[in-house]
Amino acid sequence: MKSVLIIGMGRFGHHLCTKMVELGNEVMIVDENEEKIKDMLPMVLNAQIGDCTDPNVLKELGVRNFDICFVCIGTNFQSSLEISSLLKEMGARYVISKANRDIQAKFLLRNGADEVLYPDRDVAQRAAIRFSANHVFDYVGLTSEYSMYEIPPMEEWVGKSIREVNFRAKYQVTILGIKKEDQTDLIPDADHIFEKNEHLMIVGRKEDVDRILEHIE
Repeated sequence: MKSVLIIGMGRFGHHLCTKMVELGNEVMIVDENEEKIKDMLPMVLNAQIGDCTDPNVLKELGVRNFDICFVCIGTNFQSSLEISSLLKEMGARYVISKANRDIQAKFLLRNGADEVLYPDRDVAQRAAIRFSANHVFDYVGLTSEYSMYEIPPMEEWVGKSIREVNFRAKYQVTILGIKKEDQTDLIPDADHIFEKNEHLMIVGRKEDVDRILEHIE
């Protein structure tokens, strides 16, 4: 469990807050607009109304006491930059700020943010890759080089084990899990027999995964 401060309760802030609470974290939220925090009051540890570009408001929040401070302001970059900088000046342990463009990320990282999130860009890239490629049920980018894909098995694998296919050596990708209906088998045994109606969760480089996708019908 972590202590989390979320500043800015737009759509991204709402989704972030909801999931953080579901995962058992203690969450405090702040926004200038009272209407934006009303529906979150029953689930959070604390909620405040205030302009966090005002240093006095941030001081009252006790930012040093939070494990993570999220700055989720998407419509006013100047405010996001000021708040990120103030949080670090006041001793915040780890500041994560939302950005919409690369230039914003550069300024945020130079002025207080320890890490930057691109929720709109990441969702768009994920959707583009998922829907432009055949046979990709889901996609998550992990690094600039490696991603996780959810794909069906090749027809030639069905009825054979992971060991028989010599999967890792032949295809240069790793199977993280196998999904079938509502069940997921993580890090499957090498004796697992591929079935036609299951989904494979694999990690690899795009060029290696593309070679697999070319042979799936």
